[in-house]
Amino acid sequence: MPPTIRRARLDEYDFLTGLAFRSKAYWGYHESFMAAVKSELEVRPEKFQPDFHVYILEEDGERLGFCSLIPTGRETIEMEDLFVEPSHIGKGCGKTLWDYAVNLAGELGFMTLTLTADPNAEAFYLRRGAVRVGERVSPNVPDRKLPMMKYELST
Repeated sequence: MPPTIRRARLDEYDFLTGLAFRSKAYWGYHESFMAAVKSELEVRPEKFQPDFHVYILEEDGERLGFCSLIPTGRETIEMEDLFVEPSHIGKGCGKTLWDYAVNLAGELGFMTLTLTADPNAEAFYLRRGAVRVGERVSPNVPDRKLPMMKYELST
């Protein structure tokens, strides 16, 4: 059975937090760094409000990854999360989630998708057509700069 994407349920937020943490750890970050960013990776129940779009990619009942989008203006939506289980990184799951998020954002009438990328994921987003528009300081690791990116949606 091919992978499917469905809206996340409220009872899955703990699982999604764990998935985000495992996915971030994939890049070999030190334990102290992971402890510092733990709160950034936490998926909270408020993400399950009607205007916050959280979707899970799954295959044969196994949750492979997730993405989330939140409107930040009349024409702009932010991709807050895109995480893939480490055993599925490099197998097309991230691209599948990206394509889904871009299509959904367009269907919802947004013109621009923005995101703040992990430096290790910047090349992934550049390959998808996003452009770097700046950087911001990590809220929990002050000496870490994160790429800010933008993707123009076709109407």
